[in-house]
Amino acid sequence: MLFDGGRNFTISLFGLIRVAYYFQCGSLRFIAVKNYCLDMGDLDPVAFDIETSGLGEDAVITVAGFAHTLGESLILNVDGSDEYDRQALVTTLDTHSAGTVQLDIVESEAALLEAVASFATNQLNGDKHYLTAFNGETWNGGFDLPFCRTRFLTHDMGWPFGDVAYADMMQIVDRFDTNDQSDLVGVYDELIGEESCDPFDDSSEAVEAFESGDWLPLLEHNLADIQRTRELAELAGRFVARSDFKMKNLQPPQQ
Repeated sequence: MLFDGGRNFTISLFGLIRVAYYFQCGSLRFIAVKNYCLDMGDLDPVAFDIETSGLGEDAVITVAGFAHTLGESLILNVDGSDEYDRQALVTTLDTHSAGTVQLDIVESEAALLEAVASFATNQLNGDKHYLTAFNGETWNGGFDLPFCRTRFLTHDMGWPFGDVAYADMMQIVDRFDTNDQSDLVGVYDELIGEESCDPFDDSSEAVEAFESGDWLPLLEHNLADIQRTRELAELAGRFVARSDFKMKNLQPPQQ
């Protein structure tokens, strides 16, 4: 039973996992929070990963990638360079995909963020998809989403991920015995073990590739990571309890 301004309201709690409420103008109001835990079985995972030019204050996003049902969408920041062959890049990347690779090449980080926002707005559907990453954002840290927030803030751009659910694979794979493997490559090799197109042994090589304009291996590294993440999400969808996905809504309260 909930109360608002002296009137009694009886609402069914069937299908709700929780009810959040707040006080405003002297009356108790409530917000029914969308139950992603109960609905996630109908949601398709879209994996997300970024590469950066480093970890310092002047670091920028060099690649952003999404893996989805139809294939992968990659956004490459060439930082003003004209030394690239888009068609050759796409032709090679397509050989590593079970679907189709969509490649957008942009001149700056700001343009990359605009392309990420466009994908989030036009391709992500909160009723059909959930966003996932590996250590993208966990309860006590993560990398990809916090880094993106700072970069969107730096460019005075709004947060693009609205009413969409997010679950981090790093927090879900502990429901498997991974023989103490905890990083994306180690966990993937332990649980799935398929060959990948990743040319790098260490993610620091992605920084060197960006600095030297070696675009293909940089893209292949990102492509491999989003493919690994999505395959782990599909695996978890078959074996892990829905309640263990710990989904949250990425939409800020003032958006």
